[in-house]
Amino acid sequence: MSALEIAAFVAAMLLAYVIGSIPFGVVVGKVFYHVDVREHGSGNVGTTNVFRVLGKKAGVAVLVCDMLKGYIPAFIAAYFLRETDPWLVIFIAAAPVVGHMYSVFLKGRGGKGVATGAGVVIALVPLAGGIIAVVWISLILITRYVSLASLVATLLVPVFVFALGDPLPYLIAAVLVTVGIFWAHRGNIRRLLDGTENRVKLQWSHDHSAVTGRGES
Repeated sequence: MSALEIAAFVAAMLLAYVIGSIPFGVVVGKVFYHVDVREHGSGNVGTTNVFRVLGKKAGVAVLVCDMLKGYIPAFIAAYFLRETDPWLVIFIAAAPVVGHMYSVFLKGRGGKGVATGAGVVIALVPLAGGIIAVVWISLILITRYVSLASLVATLLVPVFVFALGDPLPYLIAAVLVTVGIFWAHRGNIRRLLDGTENRVKLQWSHDHSAVTGRGES
C-alpha cells in the first residue's frame, strides 16, 4: 500500500469508529424526550433500556440506528475492498462495534455491541445475518431473556462464517468480536447461571410499550 492508501484506510477506520461511537440511545432520549437513559433503568444506552425507559417507538428507532451504524461502514468497505484485502474490510467493519462499546462521546463507555455487530454481520454475510436474526427473535419470545438470545446469536456468527466458507479474516474477526461481546455481557452471564437474570416483559398497547429486564444489547 502506498502512503496515500494507508492514510485513506486509517481515515476510513477512524470515521467508522466515530460513527459507531454515536450514542443514539442518548441522542434520541435527550432530543425527543428530554430524558437521559443513562439515569434510568439499567443505565445502559442500548436498545433494551431505551425500550424500557422511553417506549417502543424510541426503542425501534435506536435499534435501527445502532444497526445502521454498523451496516453502512461494513457494506461500503466490503463493496470496495473485499476482493482487494479482506483484512482491510474487517478492520473498518469492526471499528463501529468498538465505537459503540467504547464511545469517544461517552468517555469510553457505551453499549454491549449486539445491535451494531448485527448490522456488520448482515452487511458482510447477509444469509447468516438473516438466520441469526430469526434465532435471536425466537429465543426472546421463547425464553424472554434478551441477554441469552443475544449471547446465542453472537455465538452463532463464527459458526456460520466458518460453515459458509467466508475468508479467514472474517472468521478471526467473528471470534474476536464474539469474545468481546461475551465479556461485555459477563454480568448477564453470571446472573443467568445464578438464576437471577430478569426476563423481559413486552407490554404492547395503543401507543407505547414497556420492556423490563436487565439484558441490553
